Amino acid sequence: MTWAALIVGIVALERLGELAVARRHTKTLLREGGYEIGRKHYPLIVALHTAWLIAVYAFAGFATPLWGWIAAFVVLQGLHHWVIATLGKYWTTRIIVVPDAPLVASGPYRFMRHPNYAVVIAEIAVLPLAFREYAIAIVFSLLNAALLWWRVRLENRTLAARR
Repeated sequence: MTWAALIVGIVALERLGELAVARRHTKTLLREGGYEIGRKHYPLIVALHTAWLIAVYAFAGFATPLWGWIAAFVVLQGLHHWVIATLGKYWTTRIIVVPDAPLVASGPYRFMRHPNYAVVIAEIAVLPLAFREYAIAIVFSLLNAALLWWRVRLENRTLAARR
């Protein structure tokens, strides 16, 4: 087994676990009167993240990882889980609006409006960089930027009335 296979496998398992948590939270929020916005872009996000992991695995081959980048990715995972813990049941991979739910202003949300997206932007670049896959880092960062531009506009428009 290569380092790339091991590391990408661990990341893929983590993402699958997060999807299970997100599905559970989504069901809870919908039962509590929430509704989804931006449903059309969600399959694109799933496809992008899946293709990103496949690309890193496929092109990294037998490259020895640059451990500094792996350490940076581990730090990003800590930040990612801080976001998830801060949002609690409100963290999902979809945009679920729950009328009258409080806006979260603690944890990383004290410092920025969309810390989860900041972490995801960094993750998409850092993991391929750990295997010297510069083209993957650039291409997927650009694709992710386009999807996040769409998604953040939807979220900001929805949350504006509640701020």
